[in-house]
Amino acid sequence: GRFEAAFAEAHGVAHCIATPGCTPALAVLAAAFNFEPGDEIVVSSVSDYGTVQGLISAGYIPVFADAAPGTINVNAETIEACISEHTRAILVVHLTGLICDMDAINEVAARHGLVVYEDACQAVFGRYKGRYAGTLSTAGAFSFDAEKTMGSDVGGCILTNDDALAERARFVGQSRGGEMVEHFGRVHTVNGFAHRMTQSTAAICLAQLEIIRPQVEKRDRMIRLLSALLDEIPGVSALPIPPETEVYSCWMAGFTIDLEQFRCDAEEFGAQVAAAGILGASQARYYLLPAALPYLTEAAERQRFPYSQPPASHTYRYDATCCPNAHELLERFIRWSTFCDKYEPHHCEQVAAIVRHVADEYRR
Repeated sequence: GRFEAAFAEAHGVAHCIATPGCTPALAVLAAAFNFEPGDEIVVSSVSDYGTVQGLISAGYIPVFADAAPGTINVNAETIEACISEHTRAILVVHLTGLICDMDAINEVAARHGLVVYEDACQAVFGRYKGRYAGTLSTAGAFSFDAEKTMGSDVGGCILTNDDALAERARFVGQSRGGEMVEHFGRVHTVNGFAHRMTQSTAAICLAQLEIIRPQVEKRDRMIRLLSALLDEIPGVSALPIPPETEVYSCWMAGFTIDLEQFRCDAEEFGAQVAAAGILGASQARYYLLPAALPYLTEAAERQRFPYSQPPASHTYRYDATCCPNAHELLERFIRWSTFCDKYEPHHCEQVAAIVRHVADEYRR
């Protein structure tokens, strides 16, 4: 369709496969990779459930890589610590729009012979070393849900330069794995989906594509200003922006607090910030995926499928202790997704003033 062609061209890649959302896009990719049940996928530990739903449904086993110390994202070292002889792929999440150090991650993957793909649902048109998020690996998945940076009603897509993967993604993702056989009709050679974007969503996304890049550039300028202002507040730290991130397509603004400097936890601090006018500000412990999936722990302990598949083992553990850096950061992280391209410098100053006021009220 027109949107698929335009989005692919804008990113300088060969193929765009439109889907009803990022969760379906990642599910289609998981199926299209065609790994074996029980194979392991190393995945970012701080994200939304949509990141892992598809790979779990495909019968793969998620192995959560810890965040790098003091950050919200994984890096090459935390990923490599999770790689085993059963690992087949690495799924990297660019949370809040901060792009992971993909050159280092790709180097680790190449040494181990692994596929890398990206959940770029929060990072559309973010730029890393001259390249866009979602084009830094074998494939990238995006979200165009209403609340996202490039919002429509609900939608998503896959980007890839891999011709065979694109063909497979369309086959299993949009054609339900069905082929036409002469004198019979349609037969389904694999289990597939009907994850197709509607025409109305495509029209909205096509219109959004005309205006999105200046909006992302505006987000980048405003989040850098806001981060500098937040860093001036004792006990408050903005998320660090890596130098490789040339354009920070910030979907969700946030900061951390030094718990030793305040008479409250991050949950209370966030509630007070929200009450003072930063709508939606709150702590988000549920982003710690290994602690948010108790059914996986039960499946692993009882060796239910796919944990019953050789070489899977009941020793897989899913809780906060397996990712201590991520757990520690989320215990003091406050964020809000009402940050947008409508922010002006005076809005950044107002936000910083609110955070400073709450910090002063609760300072020990």
